[in-house]
Amino acid sequence: MKLPRFAPLLALALVLDTGPAQAQTMDEMRAELKALRAEIDQLKRQPPVAIAPAVQGAPPVAPASQATVAMIPAAQTPVPDPRTAGRLRAAAAAASKPESAIPGGILIPGTTTSVHLYGIAEAHAIHDVKQSSSPDVFTDLTFQPLNSAGGQSGKTQFTAETSRIGFESSTPADKGLITTKIEADFYSYGTANRNDFRLRHAYGEYDGWLVGQTWSTFMDVDDLPETIDFNGPIGAPFSRRAMVRYAFGDATKSALVTLAAEDPVDQTGGGSASERMPQLVARVDKTFSWGALNLRAMTHEKRSDTETKRGYGFATGGNIKLSNKDSLMGQYTYVDGDVDALYGSNGYAINAQTGSIGFDKNQGLVVGYAHIFSDKLRGNISTGFNRGKTAEAVDNRTLEEAFFNLIYSPVKEVDLGGEWIYGSRRTFSDGTGTLSRFDLMARYSF
Repeated sequence: MKLPRFAPLLALALVLDTGPAQAQTMDEMRAELKALRAEIDQLKRQPPVAIAPAVQGAPPVAPASQATVAMIPAAQTPVPDPRTAGRLRAAAAAASKPESAIPGGILIPGTTTSVHLYGIAEAHAIHDVKQSSSPDVFTDLTFQPLNSAGGQSGKTQFTAETSRIGFESSTPADKGLITTKIEADFYSYGTANRNDFRLRHAYGEYDGWLVGQTWSTFMDVDDLPETIDFNGPIGAPFSRRAMVRYAFGDATKSALVTLAAEDPVDQTGGGSASERMPQLVARVDKTFSWGALNLRAMTHEKRSDTETKRGYGFATGGNIKLSNKDSLMGQYTYVDGDVDALYGSNGYAINAQTGSIGFDKNQGLVVGYAHIFSDKLRGNISTGFNRGKTAEAVDNRTLEEAFFNLIYSPVKEVDLGGEWIYGSRRTFSDGTGTLSRFDLMARYSF
């Protein structure tokens, strides 16, 4: 008669049960399962063998038929150890279970696409010692009221409009992963109706290509200091634009090169319209054992009814790892005629009579220092500086700003922070405005 198909399971159960139970790794269980399958396949290929009769001393008998096997009492039928069978079933399931390609995400059943829902719930309590910055609830030193203008000080505001929600996906393809991201918050800068839903990011990436809306390629997100204030320090590019972008190379080896054609419209307005050419950006990134460095260049177009004018800009940024708890970061930017390309720039102006376009040649500098006190406490000191050369759309000669904050994380998903911000605005007509405020923040991330 043929050996029962569970005979190899019985043999494995006896081996596993000969000593104290020990925890097995997933790799060991997969190996056992593979060996068991190989043994079963080998037994299936062997011819039937005779088995001894139940009565000791009786002569051998011919192999039994299926009917004879069916008559064997159930008590004589060997049963595998259920503990071993359970372990093998668990190992088989774990070995074949696909995992999400996104940390914290899930794999859509029946597909190779992973999805992830994320977001933050965030609230701020803001108190201005001096006059409040206008027109935004967060700092915008560009429009800080002048001290000579009078007005009330000591304003307190509460807001949760920086709360956001996002969705991302990842799907394997021939040349890597196809990834998408859609993210929005409720922060409507400078509008009377606060808490409007606003699109932040909406793009897809594959094989070095990115199409959609995200941070401008001219913006150095990695080397911006961490601030509790949502707008952060003056003097650095700060813009999201729709674009087509291509990146190639490797920042850890030779260099990462990025080329982009971006939406030419200046998000803050200013009168330019009907631009014919997109904003063009080229960027090179390189990482080192001590930190990172990048170089960026851009060109943009502004148009009036009678004139078309092209402006340029360049920037550099980087960071230095001083220790495993200390880091220094900074970036310098020069731009003429574009507010989005440099936060705090005077931008450009169009003469209402002649249509001529005037560009401000603006420079910005941001420097930050970050320190990790413990697994739960971190702090940052940062400063931003902006200098205009001509009074174009906004009459600012210099803008200077400093941030001092501490952020405490009692658990991984929660941040509690406090920050003091000081700023100074000086116009070409020697007017001054002073910013002094405290910002308390509570944030839960999921």
